[in-house]
Amino acid sequence: MKDFSNQQVIDHLKRLNPWWRSSQVDDETLALRPRAYLDPVRQLLVEPGLRRAVVLLGPRRVGKTILIRHLIARLLDDKVDARRIAYVEMDHPLLHGQSLEALVQQVEAATPGGEGLRYLFFDEIQSHKDWEKHLKPLVDHRSDLRLLVSGSAAAALKRQSTESGAGRFTDFLLPPLTFSEYLDLRRDEAVIWEDRPNSYVLRDIGRLNAQFVDYVNFGGYPELALSPTVRSDPIRFVKSDIVDKVLLRDLPQLYGINDIQELNSLFTLLAFNTAEQVSFEQLSQRSGVGKQTIQKYIEYLEAAFLVKRVFRVDQDGRRYRRERNFKVYLTNSAMYTGLFGARQPDEREFGHLVETALFAQRFHEGARLNYAQWGKQDCEVDLVESSPLLKPTGVLEIKWSDRYVNKPEDLKGLMKFIHRNPLQMAWASTRSQFGKKVIGDTEVRQWPAAVLAFHYGVGAVRGRLADFDAQVREFTGHEPCPPP
Repeated sequence: MKDFSNQQVIDHLKRLNPWWRSSQVDDETLALRPRAYLDPVRQLLVEPGLRRAVVLLGPRRVGKTILIRHLIARLLDDKVDARRIAYVEMDHPLLHGQSLEALVQQVEAATPGGEGLRYLFFDEIQSHKDWEKHLKPLVDHRSDLRLLVSGSAAAALKRQSTESGAGRFTDFLLPPLTFSEYLDLRRDEAVIWEDRPNSYVLRDIGRLNAQFVDYVNFGGYPELALSPTVRSDPIRFVKSDIVDKVLLRDLPQLYGINDIQELNSLFTLLAFNTAEQVSFEQLSQRSGVGKQTIQKYIEYLEAAFLVKRVFRVDQDGRRYRRERNFKVYLTNSAMYTGLFGARQPDEREFGHLVETALFAQRFHEGARLNYAQWGKQDCEVDLVESSPLLKPTGVLEIKWSDRYVNKPEDLKGLMKFIHRNPLQMAWASTRSQFGKKVIGDTEVRQWPAAVLAFHYGVGAVRGRLADFDAQVREFTGHEPCPPP
């Protein structure tokens, strides 16, 4: 029986890495704007003090492979020898059964010579059985390598990385497009920009709101945001290409789920009720699935980055001992469009999608985000941020209306919460107007939801850079090296 030869593998690697000949990536990649998260990922990869492999996680179709290609382009711009950069597509039939160590050797055989570190990118790594066990020795024993792995089966990657990569792997979650990234990638005429940290110039709120409505319906996936062809059939793109591959393939393979229809029905129910308070009891009655099974399924859906569960706190910001009620958000409001169709800004459901979109700007930050709900009437706040000591540090009431701009006192739940928890500042979103009023010891600020989404998106990237600096200080004792 014939087997693949080393020369066939090397020839395939040469086709995958055209920069070995031309010293540049393909024009199609260069024509695309890079995601704002390029710099944080790049710094994790090149920082000499962090001897770790980067595990690039994220939902399907958010641009992980394109980000890798932009990383390669940036390394080439930084004058890294093109022969020292290799991209390997692990799901190609030629590479089945190849160990990572053998692939490294074949890359070295294909690109002899050169000096300095060697950068290796293993894409679709979930195709390689026990990849984490093969990656660890490369991290431990090859100080000349800088390694990044990525893949589509996000739940499997995260579990394997967490279980086996302690101290050797750094996970980086690439979220769906933030609103600020969406505006940048669309290359529309700028109607809002940051002139200094946390200060913005807004030219036209009507135009920005039109862009925000488009983002809420279509903006989380780069292809859906940019391609008229894909946008003309969002159900096919989102449901068939993304959701079904996770529900029908990734999760059943990883967790041994037998009743796929049961999982699919639960996800559809949760998606339709995004940003709504639900309970295991309600979900069980509606779906006919047992409460313990529902709890497991929600954990699986979270691991796949399809949904995010948010817990309830009381009027003092404390978690309830018995967590009967909670909220579930889609991690990307465009998933709703792919399942149920786009919504107009005056439809009732659009308010829940605005809340989902605002939450999606922040769920990947690592901030402690909950919602407050207590008592019987007018006792709810949509978002409560807490300190490590679980004390409320920030609150946001999410509205898609200008009704409360002149009378923030009518935001009953918010008023009751800040009365119990004096904060320097509290926030509420509006549709198109700004407002500011001091109530008691708290300044209540109201900004349009689109402006808040832009602010959160910009801040999320800045926070990732700050997290990177903190990691370098913790593990090396010195300041991070500035980019060349």
